[in-house]
Amino acid sequence: MLEIGGVRVDTLAKTYKTPLFVYDEDQLRSRLQEFATLFRSHTMETGILYASKAFSCKAMLRLVKEYGLCLDVVSGGELYTAKAVDFDMSKVYFHGNNKSKDELEMAMAYGVGTIIVDNLMEAQMLHEMSQTIDHTIHVLLRVNPGIDAHTHKYIVTGHVDSKFGISLLQEKELVEVIKTFDEDEHLSFDGLHAHIGSQIFDKNAFVAEIEKMFGFIKHLEDTYDIHLNTLDLGGGFAATYTSEDHPIPLDEVCTTILSHCEKQNQALGLSIQKILIEPGRSVVAEAGSTLYTVGFMKQTPNKNYVFVDGGMADNIRPALYQAKYNADIANKMEAPKDTIYTVAGKACESGDILIEGIALPKCEPGDLLITYTTGAYGYAMASHYNKNPLPGVVFCRQGKVREVIRRESYAHLIDLETDE
Repeated sequence: MLEIGGVRVDTLAKTYKTPLFVYDEDQLRSRLQEFATLFRSHTMETGILYASKAFSCKAMLRLVKEYGLCLDVVSGGELYTAKAVDFDMSKVYFHGNNKSKDELEMAMAYGVGTIIVDNLMEAQMLHEMSQTIDHTIHVLLRVNPGIDAHTHKYIVTGHVDSKFGISLLQEKELVEVIKTFDEDEHLSFDGLHAHIGSQIFDKNAFVAEIEKMFGFIKHLEDTYDIHLNTLDLGGGFAATYTSEDHPIPLDEVCTTILSHCEKQNQALGLSIQKILIEPGRSVVAEAGSTLYTVGFMKQTPNKNYVFVDGGMADNIRPALYQAKYNADIANKMEAPKDTIYTVAGKACESGDILIEGIALPKCEPGDLLITYTTGAYGYAMASHYNKNPLPGVVFCRQGKVREVIRRESYAHLIDLETDE
């Protein structure tokens, strides 16, 4: 019987039902500590922004807060969650390509430290809104460096036609935005932000991003007398989903980023004082798993199906990105894996396939199937499709369990519906 954080998964299934997101809390803590320890420079200030879109709940944000990291939010809901745990708002960075006026007002009222502006229209709106406040808001401008991170087309974010940010090729618009900031006494323009994609396995992609960004910063300084002090390089650090994945070791990627930033800063005679990164997936993905109960099975001329009590409603990534996962029968960890199965969910969609062609022990109804590395973009992207309640979330540590998100009931599903 598999144990997570010293807790048997059959005990978890019996107590909290399935599907269930299970996190190894020590693994979460270890990863947060690694980033806090490794991403340090002797010549530049550094900042680590946990990208809360990967997995946001009060318990997770309390851990981020405990380890002294900053926070990246992308919506009013994520911002509200941060406020609920008394997160230091000066360490919150607000992202998003289409922030509403209400969200920007919320950020101002909360005293968010930095707003990362995505486009010219947002800059103009922020400029108008800033006239009503009596404090200073720090801003970064998101740009597209035109770097191909060689990942899935849906998670590449740094190409010139991305919906995010302003392309470096649109120099006139970019400079216009910066001048909008400079002319506003309530806005302090600190620098640029770039993000080239997710699940990056080649450290040379980060090197290319750094060289492109520092070169452009030098161009801004020489051509327009625009001086920056901060560069946010985004995230994209990979996680291991299957044996095909080989993420860059964290110490290596941190050293690569910092050493190249330091060299570029010195070689180009720039005065960048702060380097930021935004890990999300790489913090939480591998610490989380999803526990399911096996229901029916079905054999077709070419496949052996095993059906589980979850699926695309709690893990949309296989359908959306063709993401691959590994799994086990958690109550048969030592049994031979002598049958090839297709693991399918219960949603009314032919595309609700979690894993295609995986070797598992002979499955039976009531078995517990666990998929690994679902800690990022699992619960965060979960839906109520087919009117299914959202699963619960538990943190396991040293043989103890704490329920951090309760499983939804059917009553929750209709709680906001009216009788009109």
